[in-house]
Amino acid sequence: MLCRYRLRGSLLAAMLLVGCGSLNSHQHKKATDDAGFAPAVEAMPEKPSGKLAQAHAHFAAGVIHDMNEETEAALEEFYKAALNDIENEDLVLEVTRRLLQNKQPEKALELLTRATGQPNASGALFARLGLVYSQLGKTEQAIAADRIAIKRSPQSLAGYQNLFLNCLQNKQEQEALKVLEDAAKQPHADAEFLLNLAELYGNYLLQFPAQKQKVSPKALALLNRAAQVKPISPGLRLRLADDFASFGDSSRAAQLYLELLKQLPDLPAVRERVHAKLANIYLRESDHKRAAEQLEAVIRDDPTNAQAYYWLGVLAYSDKKPAVAADYFSKTLLLGPDFEPAYYDMALAQISLDKADDALATLEKARKKFQQSFPMELWTGLAYVRQKNYAAALRHFTAAEVIAKATDPSRLNEEFYFQIGAAHERTGDLATAESYFEKCLRLAPNSAEAQNYLGYMWAEHGIKLEQARELIEKAVKTEPKNAAYLDSLAWVLFKLNQPKEALKYELKAVELSTEPDATVYEHLGDIYSGLGQPAKASEAWRKSMSLEPNDQVRKKLEPSETK
Repeated sequence: MLCRYRLRGSLLAAMLLVGCGSLNSHQHKKATDDAGFAPAVEAMPEKPSGKLAQAHAHFAAGVIHDMNEETEAALEEFYKAALNDIENEDLVLEVTRRLLQNKQPEKALELLTRATGQPNASGALFARLGLVYSQLGKTEQAIAADRIAIKRSPQSLAGYQNLFLNCLQNKQEQEALKVLEDAAKQPHADAEFLLNLAELYGNYLLQFPAQKQKVSPKALALLNRAAQVKPISPGLRLRLADDFASFGDSSRAAQLYLELLKQLPDLPAVRERVHAKLANIYLRESDHKRAAEQLEAVIRDDPTNAQAYYWLGVLAYSDKKPAVAADYFSKTLLLGPDFEPAYYDMALAQISLDKADDALATLEKARKKFQQSFPMELWTGLAYVRQKNYAAALRHFTAAEVIAKATDPSRLNEEFYFQIGAAHERTGDLATAESYFEKCLRLAPNSAEAQNYLGYMWAEHGIKLEQARELIEKAVKTEPKNAAYLDSLAWVLFKLNQPKEALKYELKAVELSTEPDATVYEHLGDIYSGLGQPAKASEAWRKSMSLEPNDQVRKKLEPSETK
């Protein structure tokens, strides 16, 4: 049914509505706008009284066809009704809307040229005419019609919008921007006008992102004006908050969302949407506490929201709570078994909990459901590393590397090269390990972890000791209280026959260790032994053995025990 005319009890009621705006004088003349735009069709002469009756008849026939879902027949009757009642602007606008939807712009053009030929034709009619001309590729006529629309109805956005889009289509960047600036000058614009205009600025930025610094403040100024308009409906306030967020004012958006939560009626779907948007803002700002509060509110409204559980899991994992994260991810997978990322995050949480078997089981489920992927292979490799099955880990790391090279080389970052380098070192392939650590350091030259690992690897095998010392000293400079790095520095100094200098760093490593470490005490014993202090060496080695039995350390103790 046409939106303006509805059957209320009888067909006659709908019929009588047709032409209700046409009972005024029918004295017409050719309308020529001050801007020089002349309609393409002469104004209609005075209608005989039968014209309105014909309009009624055609409209009634259209209503019947519409009720019977005979779309084309209904549209033809409505078109004829509009031809016979051309002064009825609401009818003309509605029929031309339907004609455009049904890809009949020529018929729409015929109606609009007749309608805009009437005295005092509105800006809305000229705006629709401009739209039709634009669709027909008649740019000059479209621009002329749009300018008349703006002049006759400056508080309506339609003319500005059409003119703006015409400028964009013709790659007239500055002209398009000027149209929006002209619209923004309207002093008494309502909230919807201001919001729509701000969103046109957003459309402009999609075309010309380099103009963001210049354009965003203009859009935000419009949004701030809209926020001052009273009253403003909850629906518009929601759009206003969305627009503030899209233009980068997250603080203002969050304030509006929070106000809306207090004002909104008890509509769980709407509240859920607002909570989700607030959570998104807080996630971007790394405000984990408030993001979690909003996500929990989403779950209260919708306990089956898998996405909310997922993001709660992500937050818990980033807050170093892998057990909590794993619980959230398990709920995600229960509610959304086809949500692939949750499998990999679940596996990572299980690896962090030292549950490599569980992680491999999770990844096997993913392998059965989804295509082979980089995260699938990477996390499988990490799970095997946790099991100390380095050969299996390398198979999966290599598969991940092949996939990334073929699909997304950016995934091969410093963290990936570190992991695969460490796995090669554990299998004894030092040359390959070295090549991967060097790739890691090329991407992240200040990575203290990579500097320490490679330096310690060289020191442990007695090779490239000066280079090892340089790398480890850089790591210690970055993290001077890292016990592992201090132990590495002590160890490379010991290898360089500087046990006195090494002792200072090893004792500091012992002091700063969060818990006793067998390797640190073994190294301390070796340094004391190198300094000719066997009693202190034996004490340190015994401490190492008490923490982790080791045949190599036991052999060091045997001669001192014999003595």
